[in-house]
Amino acid sequence: MTIKTIRIWLWGAVGALALTAIVAALMLRAPEQTGFGKGTYSLIDQNGKPVDQTMFAGHPSALFFGFTHCPEVCPTTMAEMASWFAALGDEGQELRAYFVSIDPQRDTPEVLGDYVSWVSDRITGITGTPEEIDKIAKAWGVYYERVPLAGEDYTMDHTASVFLLNARGDFEGTIAYREDQATALGKLRNLLSRP
Repeated sequence: MTIKTIRIWLWGAVGALALTAIVAALMLRAPEQTGFGKGTYSLIDQNGKPVDQTMFAGHPSALFFGFTHCPEVCPTTMAEMASWFAALGDEGQELRAYFVSIDPQRDTPEVLGDYVSWVSDRITGITGTPEEIDKIAKAWGVYYERVPLAGEDYTMDHTASVFLLNARGDFEGTIAYREDQATALGKLRNLLSRP
């Protein structure tokens, strides 16, 4: 083996190691880059109180994006949340839920307060300016889009999953739309058991 061949082989090995290190670094940074909840945003709750990304700290949370004029997905999900809270009883005492409106034009704090109050006092309605709603939606990778209807009316297409967050506000998983209740409760109990 010549010295030139050895050098080529060594440089190839160094290049492969460098490429491996770069890929590993990118993989480790992936959650931060995809931004699951890691953005900053300034919103208000149904009482007009300012809230931001720190609202998820200190307790496990269920996070849902929807709108009060939703004909099916949102009322169904809210009813499911009510059944989760009822089934968990005292076991779910620490669990909080957040309903973030993707329709801030119609969903004022008062409208949201009326909407979430029938489910549980542990569900907080969240709204804000369109720009701030866009920030939180992008941070969580949530799709939403305004869809025109007849006349001046409109509806909203949106992601239908419920995001589960641990007490540090980190993403732990999702509950799918109309997921089996036993499966959903299992996920919630698992979430509640985490530090």
